[in-house]
Amino acid sequence: MKNFALVGAAGYIAPRHLMAIRDTKNDLLAALDRFDSVGILDSYFPQAQFFTEFERFDRHIDKLKRRGTKIDYVSICTPNYLHDSHIRFALRTHADAICEKPLVLNPWNLEALMEIEKETGNRVNNILQLRLHPSIIALKEKIANSKGDTMHDVDLTYLTSRGSWYFNSWKGDTGKSGGIASNIGIHFFDMLIWIFGAVKENIVHLLQEDRAAGMLHLEKARVRWFLSINYEDIPDAVKKENKRTFRAITVDGEEVEFSEGFGNLHTRSYEEILKGNGFGLDAALPSIQVTHDIREAEIVTPVGEYHPFIKK
Repeated sequence: MKNFALVGAAGYIAPRHLMAIRDTKNDLLAALDRFDSVGILDSYFPQAQFFTEFERFDRHIDKLKRRGTKIDYVSICTPNYLHDSHIRFALRTHADAICEKPLVLNPWNLEALMEIEKETGNRVNNILQLRLHPSIIALKEKIANSKGDTMHDVDLTYLTSRGSWYFNSWKGDTGKSGGIASNIGIHFFDMLIWIFGAVKENIVHLLQEDRAAGMLHLEKARVRWFLSINYEDIPDAVKKENKRTFRAITVDGEEVEFSEGFGNLHTRSYEEILKGNGFGLDAALPSIQVTHDIREAEIVTPVGEYHPFIKK
């Protein structure tokens, strides 16, 4: 049994981490969040110590260490801009970090974390759960077995409506969230690069606070992508079903079905991390580079190949 601490216990994604810690038969000793709406802890680890102040949390972790109780892993579920600091805390506590994506907002931040990994001997693990989805694994195998010079045509469309709260939270602050590409797109960019190879060209056709679109040229694919949190972009047929989310990936005109199978992917991620098979800093770098470059890109007027949703 490994000992865990968790930072960001009141967040949306925290329950998946709590479940993963429990289902892999490990223990949560301490949790931190500035907000105290963390009754979810009672469903998983009611005995875990909870703190709303980092200083007291830090002191408690240090006391445990001095009493001979080591924290093996720190799970990080905090807002994007805090990941870097909380990963550093984990490593300097001589624990491995398990962090939601994006690990950091800028590629150069990873270089500093690599140095701290070397200094401490501990490791940073990124939750890249789509790499463990059976349908995505099957697609990767299919592409790997295709002819070496085959160039695939891929369309990525991800629309997930958000209310006005979004723009008044840290998610609506590009300096804190990295913008829409980091918030809702980074796991898809990671998946596509993992399957189709490195980025050759990154063209941005549209970049607004609530939507973005562009073209990625990868080693084995031309990817037209469109991301949005604006409800008006949802197709009418989907709206009629009272749904606020639309997700589609097609490869050479054939849809990739992966709407199911998400329920246990965090637990699967933890299982692999505990075996020493987690996705580290090197794995996280390409998608962080892509989202950084999207933020900094000059917008190119779409001509030729571009995502059809741009026309709307």
